[in-house]
Amino acid sequence: MRYEMMFPYQIRKAIKESWPVVLSVGVLEYHAEHCVTGVDTLLVVKAVELLEKEMDMVVLPPFYYGAASYAVEPPGNNGSVQIDSDVLNSFGRELFRSLLRIGFRNIHIFVHHQSENFSAGMPTDLAFKLAARQIIFEFIEKEKGEGWWGSNSMENYYTEHEAGTDPFSWIKFYPFMDEKTQKKYPIDHAGLQETSLMMAFCPEGVDMSKLSENKWYCKHAKEANPEYGNAAKKMILDKMRSILTNR
Repeated sequence: MRYEMMFPYQIRKAIKESWPVVLSVGVLEYHAEHCVTGVDTLLVVKAVELLEKEMDMVVLPPFYYGAASYAVEPPGNNGSVQIDSDVLNSFGRELFRSLLRIGFRNIHIFVHHQSENFSAGMPTDLAFKLAARQIIFEFIEKEKGEGWWGSNSMENYYTEHEAGTDPFSWIKFYPFMDEKTQKKYPIDHAGLQETSLMMAFCPEGVDMSKLSENKWYCKHAKEANPEYGNAAKKMILDKMRSILTNR
């Protein structure tokens, strides 16, 4: 259910039943002439919309305003929107604090932008990951007091950590495409892979008549096709489904 359309009784039900709470995080960035600027966010949004039809979940309004950077093209006449990671961290802290105070403990954030090496991280996901850790520490300390981890009541902390029930599992982050999927369908920028994904998830965001091959990163977009995109789409949805149903 879309969070903005939920009544309070529905929110209480979602909390009681530990529904997954899903946030799509991305950017607005130039994706060559043949793709719209919202590619990195729209792909996640469209995937979540499909999964929402299959299971109970809370779908938060997507966050488009990540750190796009101007590494691909300058913003003038191209459309990239760059928000500094310090600002993202501040926003993330306020958002996660609110979600925890509401009562949510099963929060999942999916990121597509610059997620080729998700374990190392890039400005957008790192800013939100840090925010989540900061707020969880703050939240627990406020609830349990200083020295909470060292108290005898926490002697099973590592066992619970392994079981995935520790507080730091309340907010989790994932790349839109896991390592296995990326290996089979390598990430690019408005090339074969990303253009094909848009054809599969959001065809209205692709106009191949506008394709220009004057940039190296989109030369292979001419090879893009729905079949390639749908094959990757299946792997992506299968992985996301397994994450969101593993409570």
